[in-house]
Amino acid sequence: MQTIQELQAQLANGSTTAEKLAQASLEKIESTKNLNAYISVLNDRALERAKESDKRRAEGKSLGALDGIPVAVKDNMCLTGTRTTAASKILDNFVAPYTATALEKLEAAGAIIVGKTNMDEFAMGSSNETSYYGPVKNPLDESRVPGGSSGGSAVAVASGTVPCALGSDTGGSIRQPAACTGVVGLKPTYGRVSRYGLLAYASSLDQIGPFGSTVRDCATLLGAICGIDPHDNTTSTRPTEDFTAKLGTGVKGKVIGVPKEYFGEGLDAECKAAIENMLKKMEAEGATIKEVSLPHISYAVSSYYIIATAEASSNLSRYDGVRYGYRSPEARKLFDLYAKSRSEGFGKEVQRRILLGSYVLSAGFYDAYYVQAQKVRRLITDDFTEAFKTCDVIASPTMPGLPLKCGMNESDPMAVYLSDIYTVSLNLAGLPGVSVPCGMAGGLPVGLQWIGKPFQEADLLAVAEATERLNK
Repeated sequence: MQTIQELQAQLANGSTTAEKLAQASLEKIESTKNLNAYISVLNDRALERAKESDKRRAEGKSLGALDGIPVAVKDNMCLTGTRTTAASKILDNFVAPYTATALEKLEAAGAIIVGKTNMDEFAMGSSNETSYYGPVKNPLDESRVPGGSSGGSAVAVASGTVPCALGSDTGGSIRQPAACTGVVGLKPTYGRVSRYGLLAYASSLDQIGPFGSTVRDCATLLGAICGIDPHDNTTSTRPTEDFTAKLGTGVKGKVIGVPKEYFGEGLDAECKAAIENMLKKMEAEGATIKEVSLPHISYAVSSYYIIATAEASSNLSRYDGVRYGYRSPEARKLFDLYAKSRSEGFGKEVQRRILLGSYVLSAGFYDAYYVQAQKVRRLITDDFTEAFKTCDVIASPTMPGLPLKCGMNESDPMAVYLSDIYTVSLNLAGLPGVSVPCGMAGGLPVGLQWIGKPFQEADLLAVAEATERLNK
């Protein structure tokens, strides 16, 4: 699949139509079914919207850069009249009665949603193996995971079924699968994009963001979905901006912070070499490399899993077999209705996180765990604030190594949790981050994570675009 810009040029000169693009996308989805990237494919809906796009274009009323462009969205975002499952048995037959704000904006810009992508159940996982609908395969190496939880969206782009897609990121769930599959993945600043209509995992950490084959595609998609939303009082009042405006400006004069804590023990040697090689190229382009310190970052994973599971145990209490979703046919009493519906409807990883979250919120442990984790969260945020006093952006690995081998979620769940070691801190601090390929290791792409100041996505994407150019 070509980029948004290439497809728009073809639409403009009449060499293709939105209907042909949608049909080609649907055919590609069918031919790559072995990758299991999609839960629902919206054939009729997509073709109908594509015809409407062609009609607008014929009348000279095109809606802009995304009009007629096929897009995939993660299946934890509500879209009226379509199944929204969060890859869970408990929502297997749930049909959304309303549309998430991000998807509403996407369709208002003329984008054609062709399908809902597979994911880790309720976005809980880093391997895309916890889905009720089976694991997603990495098109670059099917013996390795594609990353999670937005693995389906990453694979949808990497396999060429769509030029861009939406995912959600709670602790690295966009950036990590982007690194695993060799595409670009952006987590915006918390509050930049509305969470209304996103099935909640951890509300203070969740954020919707784009995948693309290029940085420019991600910038274009972000511009369409961001902005204040009266349905979500955590959205920023900042006006929508053109995130492509600074692309191509390079890195000359930029100060790049390199945290010493991120480049020590635990980082694969080949991955480290690829990242350091890119930083040398940046330096040759006129950037200044400066060592910075994030002294509390070693506590990030621990505090993240306490806060995330605590919020998950609260958010997922709504799935009780009473109002909607799966209801156990074996339930005869009220307690059985709750217990059986939830134990049969939720997978093992979701149950594990609900139990941990309930434990840390329980009497006697709330102060010892949850309150302490929130204090650490503040210290981590302060570390980034201090580091950004001396640099413009921060560079880090996206992952500690290559994509994990399939099956490790069962055999070594701790290794899977630790694959988010470089990404969770951004969610704790609410910062924007983007993963972009920067080289190869073991025949697979290495992701370089760029971390930006709050609401400075345009500057962040300019640096990411320079990385993309220097990696060619």
